[in-house]
Amino acid sequence: MKPGIAVTLQAKKLHKLFAAEIAGIDMRSDTDARSVAALIAALNDYAVCVVPHEVPLSNDEHIAFSALLGPMERNKVPNIAGTGQRVLHSEIVDQSNLDGDGNIYADDDRRLMYKRANRLWHTDMSFYDIRATWSLLSAHMVPPEGGETEFSDMRAVYDDLPDAMKTRLDGLVAEHSYWHSRVLGGGPEPSAAERATRPLARHRLVHKHPGSGRKVLYIASHVSGIVGWPDDEAKGLLAELMGLATQPPYIYSHVWSVGEVLIWDNLATMHRATPFDDQQFVRDMRRTTCRERAP
Repeated sequence: MKPGIAVTLQAKKLHKLFAAEIAGIDMRSDTDARSVAALIAALNDYAVCVVPHEVPLSNDEHIAFSALLGPMERNKVPNIAGTGQRVLHSEIVDQSNLDGDGNIYADDDRRLMYKRANRLWHTDMSFYDIRATWSLLSAHMVPPEGGETEFSDMRAVYDDLPDAMKTRLDGLVAEHSYWHSRVLGGGPEPSAAERATRPLARHRLVHKHPGSGRKVLYIASHVSGIVGWPDDEAKGLLAELMGLATQPPYIYSHVWSVGEVLIWDNLATMHRATPFDDQQFVRDMRRTTCRERAP
């Protein structure tokens, strides 16, 4: 490519509000600054971008490209009893239903029970003070049915809120807890040692998206309360907001193919995994996550 020539990516929109399939970039080879800038521009427009590849990226390729998008999450695996690592890279979150030996988790394995909480609507790592920006999920093996990933455009959700609700939300701060969502999703109560690995974080319920300049409703199943509010009032408001945010017009559901890398903006969207038969079929998905700044 000649110096100074802009990179043009082709985007096929997947939903009327957001999400696009991107052609014109290979995450193995197109790692120059202009290609990355073009992808970031597409992400700021669409918030969710699908980048197909004929075969899955290797773990090293996945990590190398992710590092071009910003500081990466490392060495933050929660201390869950019995956990053994299958993917020996500290930058990769193993989102599969496989144990360290490559076998499907038993139905009562607490690691699988916590993973099933990903079927709740959430945004990655909101339970940290330094929030997640982009997540990159790579498909290595997908089940024959089920296991889609659904997204909600939280910029559009905020745009459509009544003015009275926008005024009500102004200045409110929510508390986010990893363990709150794990238990909410059917997992066991964490031990004291497990709980200590991930304390509460606080974030505004509404923020301005840095890439698009639009306001965003920033909620998730990780939200355990609102600072200064009684629990019942906070739960009522949060349930109302979640109900609004998960209406069908705001949702894109992605049906996976092996080799795809799905990149989404956690500061603009909310997402969830959908159920599949995790006792019969393998779903091998691997995620890297970028942060607002280095921890």
